[in-house]
Amino acid sequence: MSDPNDSSRDDSHAERVQGAFDSFLGRHGARLDREGRTLVDGMREAASRRDRERLRTQLGEAKERHGWLYQELAAHPQLATLLDELALWGF
Repeated sequence: MSDPNDSSRDDSHAERVQGAFDSFLGRHGARLDREGRTLVDGMREAASRRDRERLRTQLGEAKERHGWLYQELAAHPQLATLLDELALWGF
Protein backbone atom coordinates (compact mmCIF):
# COMPACT_ATOMS: atom_id res chain seq x y z
CA MET A 1 0.00 0.00 0.00
CA SER A 2 1.34 3.43 -0.85
CA ASP A 3 1.93 6.17 1.67
CA PRO A 4 -0.73 8.90 1.24
CA ASN A 5 1.86 11.45 2.31
CA ASP A 6 4.31 10.35 -0.38
CA SER A 7 5.77 13.54 -1.85
CA SER A 8 6.49 11.86 -5.20
CA ARG A 9 2.73 11.35 -5.61
CA ASP A 10 2.19 15.06 -4.96
CA ASP A 11 4.99 15.98 -7.36
CA SER A 12 3.48 13.80 -10.06
CA HIS A 13 0.07 15.38 -9.55
CA ALA A 14 1.54 18.91 -9.64
CA GLU A 15 3.38 18.07 -12.88
CA ARG A 16 0.20 16.75 -14.48
CA VAL A 17 -1.71 19.87 -13.44
CA GLN A 18 1.07 22.11 -14.77
CA GLY A 19 1.13 20.25 -18.08
CA ALA A 20 -2.64 20.33 -18.49
CA PHE A 21 -2.89 24.06 -17.83
CA ASP A 22 0.15 24.81 -20.00
CA SER A 23 -1.52 22.94 -22.84
CA PHE A 24 -4.78 24.81 -22.28
CA LEU A 25 -3.03 28.19 -22.23
CA GLY A 26 -1.09 27.28 -25.35
CA ARG A 27 -4.41 26.89 -27.14
CA HIS A 28 -6.48 29.62 -25.53
CA GLY A 29 -4.15 31.98 -23.69
CA ALA A 30 -4.33 34.70 -26.34
CA ARG A 31 -8.12 34.92 -25.89
CA LEU A 32 -7.92 35.52 -22.15
CA ASP A 33 -8.32 38.99 -20.75
CA ARG A 34 -6.63 39.92 -17.49
CA GLU A 35 -9.52 38.67 -15.35
CA GLY A 36 -9.71 35.40 -17.27
CA ARG A 37 -5.97 34.83 -16.95
CA THR A 38 -6.10 35.47 -13.21
CA LEU A 39 -8.96 33.00 -12.94
CA VAL A 40 -7.11 30.30 -14.89
CA ASP A 41 -3.95 30.84 -12.83
CA GLY A 42 -6.00 30.51 -9.65
CA MET A 43 -7.57 27.29 -10.92
CA ARG A 44 -4.14 25.92 -11.73
CA GLU A 45 -2.94 26.64 -8.21
CA ALA A 46 -6.08 25.23 -6.60
CA ALA A 47 -5.92 22.05 -8.69
CA SER A 48 -2.24 21.63 -7.91
CA ARG A 49 -2.94 21.93 -4.18
CA ARG A 50 -6.05 19.75 -4.48
CA ASP A 51 -8.09 22.58 -3.03
CA ARG A 52 -11.44 21.47 -4.37
CA GLU A 53 -13.45 24.23 -2.67
CA ARG A 54 -11.38 26.99 -4.26
CA LEU A 55 -11.43 25.22 -7.61
CA ARG A 56 -15.19 24.74 -7.41
CA THR A 57 -15.65 28.45 -6.67
CA GLN A 58 -13.43 29.49 -9.56
CA LEU A 59 -15.09 27.09 -11.99
CA GLY A 60 -18.44 28.54 -10.98
CA GLU A 61 -17.10 32.02 -11.63
CA ALA A 62 -15.79 30.93 -15.03
CA LYS A 63 -19.18 29.46 -15.89
CA GLU A 64 -21.02 32.57 -14.75
CA ARG A 65 -18.76 35.29 -16.16
CA HIS A 66 -16.79 33.64 -18.95
CA GLY A 67 -19.03 31.05 -20.61
CA TRP A 68 -16.61 30.34 -23.45
CA LEU A 69 -13.78 29.78 -20.95
CA TYR A 70 -15.81 27.29 -18.94
CA GLN A 71 -16.76 25.40 -22.10
CA GLU A 72 -13.14 25.25 -23.27
CA LEU A 73 -11.94 24.10 -19.84
CA ALA A 74 -14.49 21.28 -19.85
CA ALA A 75 -13.66 20.32 -23.44
CA HIS A 76 -9.88 20.21 -22.98
CA PRO A 77 -8.91 16.51 -22.74
CA GLN A 78 -6.25 16.81 -20.03
CA LEU A 79 -8.29 19.22 -17.92
CA ALA A 80 -11.44 17.13 -18.33
CA THR A 81 -9.54 14.12 -17.00
CA LEU A 82 -8.20 16.17 -14.11
CA LEU A 83 -11.69 17.44 -13.26
CA ASP A 84 -12.98 13.86 -13.35
CA GLU A 85 -10.29 12.90 -10.83
CA LEU A 86 -11.25 15.83 -8.62
CA ALA A 87 -14.86 14.63 -8.77
CA LEU A 88 -13.69 11.31 -7.36
CA TRP A 89 -12.22 13.22 -4.39
CA GLY A 90 -15.66 14.53 -3.61
CA PHE A 91 -15.57 17.60 -5.83
